[in-house]
Amino acid sequence: MTPSDEARQIAELERKVAKLERINQVLIDRVERSMDGQGSAFSLFQTAIVLEAQIRARTLALERTLADLEQSYHHAARAQEQAETARLRLLAAIESISEGFALFDAADRLVLFNQRYLTFWPGMADRIHTGMLFTDIVHLAIDHKCVLDAYRDPEGWIDRRMQQHADSHGPSVHALGDGRWMQVNEKRTRDGGIVGIYTDITNLKRAETQQREAELAQKTNLLQATLDNIFQGVAVYDRHLALVAWNNEFVRLLDLTPACVADGARFDDLRVFNRSLGKLGIGQQRFLNPEEGAVPLSFEQAWHSGRILYIDRNPMPDGGFVLTFTDITRRKRTEEALRDGERRIRLVTDAMPALIAYVDAEERYQFVNEPYRQWLDRPVDQILGRKMGDLVTAELYDRRKDFVDRALAGEVVDFEVELTPSGTREPRYGHVSFVPHLGDERQSLGFFTLMQDITERRQADAAVKEANETLERRVVERTAALTRLNAQLKHEIADRREIEKALQIAKSEAEQANLGKTRFLAAASHDLLQPLNAARLFVSALADLDHSKPNRGLINNVEISLSAVEDLLAALLDISKLDAGAVQPELVDFPITSLLGPLATEHRALAEDRGLALRHVSSRAVVRSDVRLLRSIIQNFLSNAIRYTRKGRIVLGCRRCSTGLRIEVWDTGAGIPADKFDEIFEEFRQLDTAGGHDRGIGLGLAIVKRAAKTLDLPIEVRSLVGRGSVFSVTVPIGHKQPATVHRSATRRPPGRFADPLLLVIDDQRSILAGMQAMLEGWGCTAVVAASGEEALAQLAGLTRPPDLVIADYHLGDGATGAAEIIRIRQTLGTSVPGIIITANNTPAVQAVVQQHGLRLLRKPLNPAQLRALLSQLLA
Repeated sequence: MTPSDEARQIAELERKVAKLERINQVLIDRVERSMDGQGSAFSLFQTAIVLEAQIRARTLALERTLADLEQSYHHAARAQEQAETARLRLLAAIESISEGFALFDAADRLVLFNQRYLTFWPGMADRIHTGMLFTDIVHLAIDHKCVLDAYRDPEGWIDRRMQQHADSHGPSVHALGDGRWMQVNEKRTRDGGIVGIYTDITNLKRAETQQREAELAQKTNLLQATLDNIFQGVAVYDRHLALVAWNNEFVRLLDLTPACVADGARFDDLRVFNRSLGKLGIGQQRFLNPEEGAVPLSFEQAWHSGRILYIDRNPMPDGGFVLTFTDITRRKRTEEALRDGERRIRLVTDAMPALIAYVDAEERYQFVNEPYRQWLDRPVDQILGRKMGDLVTAELYDRRKDFVDRALAGEVVDFEVELTPSGTREPRYGHVSFVPHLGDERQSLGFFTLMQDITERRQADAAVKEANETLERRVVERTAALTRLNAQLKHEIADRREIEKALQIAKSEAEQANLGKTRFLAAASHDLLQPLNAARLFVSALADLDHSKPNRGLINNVEISLSAVEDLLAALLDISKLDAGAVQPELVDFPITSLLGPLATEHRALAEDRGLALRHVSSRAVVRSDVRLLRSIIQNFLSNAIRYTRKGRIVLGCRRCSTGLRIEVWDTGAGIPADKFDEIFEEFRQLDTAGGHDRGIGLGLAIVKRAAKTLDLPIEVRSLVGRGSVFSVTVPIGHKQPATVHRSATRRPPGRFADPLLLVIDDQRSILAGMQAMLEGWGCTAVVAASGEEALAQLAGLTRPPDLVIADYHLGDGATGAAEIIRIRQTLGTSVPGIIITANNTPAVQAVVQQHGLRLLRKPLNPAQLRALLSQLLA
């Protein structure tokens, strides 16, 4: 029971007592008035008895009421004592807290506060008292300049503070006039009042300020370190043209004097230095006069030191600008080397007997060789960039239109077509192949066209057909007259034999002509691959540099085109050599793990790049076969498995069977329909169901078919659509068990090398330049030489022996790279590792390389394979 309830109860009891007293008095008066005049004794007695009973009842009620009143007084006193104790304890608790405390009632008057609250208001603490309005305290703080935030805009601060006080949603921070910081956290009470906690956060604010200053200093140092470590020269000028930041590369690239970067240097100092260079300096007036507007500007500038600089100016929001200077000397030289490589490729393709061209997705010619140009009978500049339909007659274009659409849809197309207009006295015919060129996302980029004149072959076929028809007619005629012309029949039989012999000779001559073309392609491998090798090296070196987005796209397109030409030529050469019989198998006994282990290592990196897992199950079996051809078969199995598998894994392993050892490659690709098993082994055949990353050129399994036929080995295919495929080849078991030493190849993660010293020997200067650019882009130091004598002379000037030697097999004047590496080893007195690069894949070359413990790479060189081999040999 609260004190107020007890007070109300006491007042009610007092009112009831007063009422009882009045009733008692009225009853007594009534009895006295009702007595008759004779003073009847009985009436008096009766009245007395009634009054006594009533008085006794009223007295008992009055006594009970007084007892209740006394008990209520005791309760009220105890409640008042407890309330006073609670108030004193509350005041003590408020005074004991470390923060300031203030309580305002619903009318916004100060009800309660502690001494800590007054410490936030120096100079006005004696004027703060209970009952004071909050707005009076705010104006009093303004008058005594207690709040630093209110110096500039007192009225604005008052409005903000009153709004914060009225909202009471959370903390607010204020800077005080004596340098301290105060945080106010206000909450509204149930009765509409506001309680506020005032906390001194000066130390926290100072710590935050120190931390921000330290972070700013750290960021400044980090920015300067970043500028000093980038390969571009950078200079930052503010809106007053004062130099505010620069890096060491800025000074080095421009060969600046100290005055240009001294404290207080301005853009005028750079202009003075530029004028001192005369005609060798920057002549771009928009660059030299930023006062007229520092708009974005980019241009190339040949510098007096021989460098070629790419200068870029970008404005800043505050009115200043940033200058960047990039050394593009090496890129310019590489571009020139690429143009030289393109000229060499054109020389090779112009010498080929086929008509070769490349047409983009808009049917515009982007490349033609000389035989193709002669067929169109136009200059090259009137061909490139123009549509096919504009250069050939409507009749010739209509003959090809359907095939062009199919090629642009991603289909390999082979067809025969008349090369001359209808009605020509001596028509010419050609066999045409359209090979689609697809991008990474399966979009059509264009197609390659290969066209060969088959007029002579068709004429020979027509002659054979006509001769056969004539022969059959004459046989019928002679048979009808057999009984009459027996002697003549013998003569006709002799004539028939002569005709058949002539036909056989004609057929043999036609086959020899085709075989001669095939042998020409096989024998031309070195000349074809040399310029491709140089171009590939330059593109790889150029790709390792930083470029703008347009230049990066051009480089990627060049690399894609070179890869397509490289894959096509390599596959054509392999098929040509197999068809020409230039490859003779050399059957030897060897452990199968010596072949499968390196293949698994080489392809594991390619599989991991595509998100696939490649597992190799090793075997101790010894087989008898040709190592090189068997490697080609399994390598094409692995390449196809990686190319046409989107996700999952690839397994390479062996199983013993009754006919030998079956080598299998399992994949989890899209699978192959059973009715397509024979089709996939044909040239330029690819299935639309293949879901790989790229489609290749469709020659891998054609090479497998020819190599297996050469080795007389069976090829098997098993597949489930949607589940995957298994390609296998069965090899005879060998009879010898040679001891082998297994070495685990360690793969080094891709990245820059730790500055190894490499010696490169090649008699082609363009290849040396490309190799040097690519190797130095990988973090290597490359020393190049065009001959063995030059390499020995280079060794004398080196501070340390080379870590590895890379040499072309065929050097000038009959020298070989293997022999020159042996001479270098003898000069150094140590067995330095060596790599031979060649387009000659004969067993004799492989034997020489293996004999001297060297490693072999084929041309055109794959930079990724070279990098992986360097990581292994330099580990």
